[in-house]
Amino acid sequence: MPFEFQGKHVTVAGLGVSGVPAAKVLHGLGARVTVVNDGADERARAQAAELEALGITVRLGDGDTLPDGTELIVTAPGWKPTKPLFTAAGQAGVPVWGDVELAWRLRRPDSAPWLAVTGTNGKTTTVQMLASILKAAGLRTAAVGNIGVSLLDAVTGDEEYDVLAVELSSYQLHWAPSLRAHSAAVLNLAPDHLDWHGSMEAYAADKGRIYEGNRVACVYNVADKATEDLVREADVEEGCRAIGFTLGSPAPSQLGVVDGILVDRAFVENRHKNAQELAEVSDVNPPAPHNIANALAAAALARAFGVPAAAVRDGLRAFTPDAHRIAHVADVDGVAYVDDSKATNTHATEASLAAYESIVWIAGGLAKGATFDELVAGAAKRLRGAVLIGADRALIREALTRHAPEVPVVDLDRTDTGAMLQAVQEARRLARPGDTVLLAPACASMDMFTNYNQRGDAFAQAVRELGA
Repeated sequence: MPFEFQGKHVTVAGLGVSGVPAAKVLHGLGARVTVVNDGADERARAQAAELEALGITVRLGDGDTLPDGTELIVTAPGWKPTKPLFTAAGQAGVPVWGDVELAWRLRRPDSAPWLAVTGTNGKTTTVQMLASILKAAGLRTAAVGNIGVSLLDAVTGDEEYDVLAVELSSYQLHWAPSLRAHSAAVLNLAPDHLDWHGSMEAYAADKGRIYEGNRVACVYNVADKATEDLVREADVEEGCRAIGFTLGSPAPSQLGVVDGILVDRAFVENRHKNAQELAEVSDVNPPAPHNIANALAAAALARAFGVPAAAVRDGLRAFTPDAHRIAHVADVDGVAYVDDSKATNTHATEASLAAYESIVWIAGGLAKGATFDELVAGAAKRLRGAVLIGADRALIREALTRHAPEVPVVDLDRTDTGAMLQAVQEARRLARPGDTVLLAPACASMDMFTNYNQRGDAFAQAVRELGA
């Protein structure tokens, strides 16, 4: 085990899913651990009691004060860089790591390499696709990071892996200066979490950290120039290649689509003349355009690791998407009802709306500072109608008035959880056979629901009641 933690005074900032495991691991390495946490609710008190029983000091309700003698901070990814704790750490010359940085530093010399994925949208799906492809190739792997197995567990546990499929958020990347992946992908970039990062430039820069030190491939989105710009700016190892993915016909060093076939012109002999068939578009579930892009990104990372073409096909066929991601709930009276509650920002919703020809759109919630003019203008021709719910629905209604004045809009002036049943009933009234009623809110859910999962469940239940 790394000797440098022995006797070191480490402050863990934040309890929860990353703080508690980090505190336990550091304590096990011989560090003197103090955990600080803003809240002191019942859950925090229970977690504190668990850690204190191990001999770890916990300070609840005081997340801004730097404990005396702190030599290192390990922070939960969501804590803002502007927090007074970090200001004090900077003034005292105390380094700040996130849980990803800690996991990276704790890897054994023979640890599995990381294939890393970030982006505004599609991270979880792409990482799960990647893990499915790697497993189809017979490799020992896991989806880790923001999902699945804890990164700390993956690098310190007894399970042995050949390679890890790692989802990383912009928050995690901000606090992971030493990370050096085998290969990495930035799927897309759109304004999100700007209240945390401070600007789009800072957000993009943190996303771009994923490319630093890549050894084999930096995978980027041909349709999103900002991702290619991040590759150009990255300091990578000699020989690392830029690999694009596109929904069109691929150029050399790209993966793309030709006549309904996913093809590779990057990891083949004589890529200027040859291409390798990987899978059919119909092997991607669901075969919506943005999900095909996710599949191509996953395939690119797998191919960078040397996975054969047949494993890409088999892995994509075996992949089942998580709930609330373009999930077909039911057909009622010739109308399809689709749950994409995970579309919590405009970029994700734009992709979702592009997947269907005639839509009754259920939208609204907490806008998180977003604007909707560009989204509505781009989707106007596809909209049969719109049903708006949630605290910031007026912002979407105003955008519809400006850019789609002919689209009928139902504005539900309520934010209780029962509003979803009324929303679905109103959508049914607006829809015609062949249409899709699409829950793609473009907003966060916490004004009405615990999370996007509960919102999607409410939609699905309402749809089932229609067909009862």
